[in-house]
Amino acid sequence: MPAAVPSRSGRRRVWAMRALKALGVVVLAPFVLTLVYWVVPPVSTLMLARWVTFQPVTRDWVSFDEIAPAAVRAVVVSEDARLCLHYGVDTVEFDKVVDAYMDGRRTRGASTIPMQVAKNLFLWPGRDVIRKGLEIPLALWIDLVLPKRRIVEIYMNIAEWGPDGEFGIQAGAERAFGKDAAKLTARQGALMAAVLPNPIRRDAGKPSRTVSSRAATVASLAARSGGTLGCLFPDG
Repeated sequence: MPAAVPSRSGRRRVWAMRALKALGVVVLAPFVLTLVYWVVPPVSTLMLARWVTFQPVTRDWVSFDEIAPAAVRAVVVSEDARLCLHYGVDTVEFDKVVDAYMDGRRTRGASTIPMQVAKNLFLWPGRDVIRKGLEIPLALWIDLVLPKRRIVEIYMNIAEWGPDGEFGIQAGAERAFGKDAAKLTARQGALMAAVLPNPIRRDAGKPSRTVSSRAATVASLAARSGGTLGCLFPDG
């Protein structure tokens, strides 16, 4: 007796179930991969995109202890000065952005380092609401399961630091100053932090007046950070 042919509605249910399962895998994958990234060095979506399009990628992974502390401090105070005080999302800064938006004033970003790690590892560039809605729960999860030092280590190794596919502080330091990340001075670390908003147009090795001015501010903040970064430097 021939097998019964599924009805049109039956086929739709089958495809719907397959789609839901695929969606579940996509949604759960970042949460599972975050646990894997506790020990495995991850790559960013931008790095993957460059590989797929046959563009060069330079990245030499270095551990947290192989990065000059002054450079770590500079990047953290520049990108997320309250890192040790929040749980992935800085509600203080977020509230300021919301208040500014409601008042019709120009808003500034409130992305924390865990939020930037979530975006770089699992999402796409841009400022759309959908991406931000996905970024927040991922940042909370990343901060929950990974130590702050590991989060910063990952960020310092996946951030884009040059116009020709240089990713991570080691590749960025070699490009800009011809030295290892461990040997960066306080001034050089501040310059590295100052170019992060736009490493394609800004060059730490040949800083513009704007970059130099920003670096001076960052260096001053880093020098005064002290115990505020105790989650990274317990000894001060």
